[in-house]
Amino acid sequence: MLKLFKGLFAGVLLAGLSMTTPAVADDLSSVKSAGELTVALTGAYPPFSLINEQNQVVGFDVDIGTEIAKRMGVKAKIITTAWDGILAGLIAGKYDTIIGSMTATAERKQVVDFVGPYYHDGRAVFVSTSSTLSKLGDLKNKKVGVTLGETHEKWANAQSDMGWNVRTYKGLPELILELKNNRIDAFIIDSIPGKVAATKGQAIKMMNVDSLDGGNLPIGIAIRQGNPDLGKAMQSALDSMMADGTYEKISLKWVGADIR
Repeated sequence: MLKLFKGLFAGVLLAGLSMTTPAVADDLSSVKSAGELTVALTGAYPPFSLINEQNQVVGFDVDIGTEIAKRMGVKAKIITTAWDGILAGLIAGKYDTIIGSMTATAERKQVVDFVGPYYHDGRAVFVSTSSTLSKLGDLKNKKVGVTLGETHEKWANAQSDMGWNVRTYKGLPELILELKNNRIDAFIIDSIPGKVAATKGQAIKMMNVDSLDGGNLPIGIAIRQGNPDLGKAMQSALDSMMADGTYEKISLKWVGADIR
């Protein structure tokens, strides 16, 4: 749900990038001319994006982006970048789209457009399997890890009554490592990648928290504003994938369930 840029930087984006800009051709034209769709993601959010043993970027988001590009008649070019600057890179024209598990929030919709959603997920808290912490109240005054720039970072910092020491990291692998080494007591992330990591043998477990907000949120594909043709082409490709069973195959391969 892969997430939200910092408040100050967000303000700059909302104030500066909402100004009137010269009319330009729809990005679909440049995508077709180049013969490729450049897709941004972090490569640090398994099973959605990760670097395998062959040093290749793979995952659910990679396969979704590759298939969308294929159905548009072009090739996908995968670009990895840090999450906290990923929206700025899109707006600056460094790539055509973000297919990186981004929650389609109202704030983000002020600066980019979204295709999809292409899946849904919600906020969850994970602790070590050996931890005695069982409810959210047990985390008072504890060290909590989040991914830098995600919506979870903003949410965690807003929980002033919890007294959390919020620590930021690049992605899920770092969060798991920090938890394993007892440098944090818990971490907050979307539920799906955490659950998948647990099934893959990572010594983590999800807290059973009934009142945690941010559940079942839409995860979208971000594109620059003012590109309706590109948006329609990508949406059409996504819809056809969902209709013919391709999406389900990709989802089962990486997540073990249909997560649309």
